[in-house]
Amino acid sequence: MTRNLSPLFEPSGVVVAGVSSHPGKFGFVVLHNLLSCGYQGQIFALGRSSGTLLDQPVIASLDEVPQDAAELLVVCTPPDANEELLRAAAARGIKAVFMVTGGYSEAGPEGAKAEARIVALANDLGLVLAGPNGQGLVSPPVGLCAQIVAPYPPRGRIGVASQSGNFVSAFENYATQTGIGISRAVSAGNAAATSLADYLEWFADDPETDVALCYIEGLKDGRAFAERVRQITPHLPVVVVKGGATSGGQKAAASHTGSLATNDRVFDGVARQAGLVRAATIESAFEAAATLATQPLPSGGQTLVLTTAGGWGVITADAITRHRRLNLAPLPKDLQASIDQLLPPRWSRNNPVDFAGGETRDTIPEILNLAAAHPDIDAIVQLGLGIQGNTAALTRLGPFYPDHGLERIVDFHERQERRYAEAAAEASSKHHTPVLVASEIAATDPRNPMVQAVKDSGRLCYASADRAVEALGHLVSYAQWRNARR
Repeated sequence: MTRNLSPLFEPSGVVVAGVSSHPGKFGFVVLHNLLSCGYQGQIFALGRSSGTLLDQPVIASLDEVPQDAAELLVVCTPPDANEELLRAAAARGIKAVFMVTGGYSEAGPEGAKAEARIVALANDLGLVLAGPNGQGLVSPPVGLCAQIVAPYPPRGRIGVASQSGNFVSAFENYATQTGIGISRAVSAGNAAATSLADYLEWFADDPETDVALCYIEGLKDGRAFAERVRQITPHLPVVVVKGGATSGGQKAAASHTGSLATNDRVFDGVARQAGLVRAATIESAFEAAATLATQPLPSGGQTLVLTTAGGWGVITADAITRHRRLNLAPLPKDLQASIDQLLPPRWSRNNPVDFAGGETRDTIPEILNLAAAHPDIDAIVQLGLGIQGNTAALTRLGPFYPDHGLERIVDFHERQERRYAEAAAEASSKHHTPVLVASEIAATDPRNPMVQAVKDSGRLCYASADRAVEALGHLVSYAQWRNARR
């Protein structure tokens, strides 16, 4: 049975315990973030003595919180104060506790005993207990930012659960950069009472979440985790990046969260059987999740490359050919004939489709639409966009702009870039075919009109063809695993 985590992610009100006037203290930061990011519920600041902080009244006792006015307690107080705090919280109708406080099982045997007491107490009181030793949580659908780090990400469809708080903020940084937003994010910390599987099960039922993204260091019961996640993945893709894959990483994990890292070979087998999408790095994990959240699932791995220049196509063809889940699709004869009507004879007449500089104002949108509609093409990687936008930017910086007719050509270049990006999203949505746009300009000049238009379309502009191919491989792998279960 899925645990009810709504009091964590959609609380009616929040109490921050351990607020401080020092802007570097956790209690100050959590209160500041709660007050700054749009949360509309009641907020209560609990400190050692009454007063005012950030224009907010500070109360000295939980008894001053009206009965049932708050569902979530964020704990920034020392371990020796927390057992009594939980008792008082439950008496006021609080239903969930997030413990930022460290010094529990990650700190040694005495900390482990204190953690066991907190878990037992929370169970007795009927409280959802998240943490301890976590960095907090965010829930953009309700404007909730109860974390000790930045940034506060845009709202989106990716739910994050991580055994490292730093990687929660890393995923939030990527979300902020790319515009591919977050639905919920939680730093599980020591996961003493609420496990990663609990979060994933709740995400699977959450109407705000389409994909889960998870960082794992170790599992107390790998078999139980596998059984539970196997029930989730047919309905909710789960992307996992695992720390502790080597002996050095396993030692680091033990000192970080007190986790005993799972044998990597065993975990890899569990991941494949359970349909987990396993990524090698934090960056590739976010891009896999972003792809699953924004692209349609393909029916297979037959991939077409469209490019405005040959070298990009060659490198991408290599990447696709090396990938065990993808194939460089033979160019269908009828599609070749259609493209013949749109490009001069010097085009490649093969896959990759190299326009060889022969495209006109309408060529790219028309070929995108034709290719995405073709039944023998499962996915498209689009390369070479952004060049016109780059030319426009350089022209703007020159001493002759806006005279000599340059304003007109700059406007044309920028409009075309936006049009190409919009055409990729439109063809993909219309024909349910993944279309991944890749350009190094995504990293080198995020202000480029093509990059911005891809972002505005709600999709990811990949910073290289290799990264687009890797993300597409994860998309195809998950689709094939899910189709095999039907």
